Amino acid sequence: MSHNTFGHLFRVTTWGESHGPAIGCVIDGCPPGIEFRQEDIQDDLDRRRPGQSRFVTQRREPDQVKILSGVLPQEDGTFITTGTPISMMIENVDQRSKDYGEIAKRFRPGHADYTYDVKYGLRDYRGGGRSSARETATRVAAGALARRIVPGMKVRAALVGMGEKEIDRSNWDWDFIGNAENPFFTPDPASVAVFSDYLDGIRKNGSSVGAVIEVVAEGVPAGLGAPIYAKLDQEITANLMSINAVKGVEIGNGFEAARITGEENADEMRMGEDGKPVFLSNNAGGVLGGISTGEPIVARFAVKPTSSILTPRKSIDKDGAEVDVMTKGRHDPCVGIRAVPIAEAMVACAIADHYLRHRGQTGRI
Repeated sequence: MSHNTFGHLFRVTTWGESHGPAIGCVIDGCPPGIEFRQEDIQDDLDRRRPGQSRFVTQRREPDQVKILSGVLPQEDGTFITTGTPISMMIENVDQRSKDYGEIAKRFRPGHADYTYDVKYGLRDYRGGGRSSARETATRVAAGALARRIVPGMKVRAALVGMGEKEIDRSNWDWDFIGNAENPFFTPDPASVAVFSDYLDGIRKNGSSVGAVIEVVAEGVPAGLGAPIYAKLDQEITANLMSINAVKGVEIGNGFEAARITGEENADEMRMGEDGKPVFLSNNAGGVLGGISTGEPIVARFAVKPTSSILTPRKSIDKDGAEVDVMTKGRHDPCVGIRAVPIAEAMVACAIADHYLRHRGQTGRI
């Protein structure tokens, strides 16, 4: 299967399948001298890990990362990158391939089953193989390193909508996202009860629902990107669109820009006391003409409802017979919940890649 690599200077190749012995990634182009602890990688993986609440798949995977190459261990327990390819592996320990026996020849509506089969002539029906969101754990591992390449950069994401329910933005609290009583990565404490009741009903009906995730990257220097074919927002969008089940991405105020006037949309500027430009708004989401402005980069994306549901749906099988498909097994009633740390990782990788490209082209940072 081709196209398993993304990035230009900070290049990430992922490998492995949902029900194979392991998954992993190889990062090529990470600069030497980046210091980190294994816990830095593991902490991000733990946020994405399945089985942490009744609202996500109950597959029990510890997602324990093993760093195989590209680092020099230090006496204090840290690692330093050497500039050579960094390989990381995560073993799969809780596969239940038998759960998928009934769909071995049946195409699940809304899933990648048919398209994979028509493209490659065969498919891995056990959890979807490479099309499974299981693969995204490796991206989170890569993103944990990407965060450390751009000095002072902070990338955070939050779930801002689930199905027909939305948060109250006036309650936004970044610190609440990591609260142990918050299984949804929501920044609005009042939304937890609303989302819980809503998703319990969805889950008990054997169905699923989508979500909207917002990502904010702060501390990104101005000047990253390019005007035409390597726009920073273009490549952030491509990275986010590559996440399983994502069907739409917007930057800044996105589609809302089509509903307002030029006066309302333009981000006016003044000079700050430090002699640097100050933007009076950030409708552009931190990117103008494909190049970062120095303002926070803001992206939003829509995650469709999980295709694996208990409600029978009309479909066909590999032989062309008409069938009804009901997917058994352990699945997320809202796959968008665990997309939050994945989104952070993909945005961090895109910005880190552009940071290295900018430094290589201009000699400046």
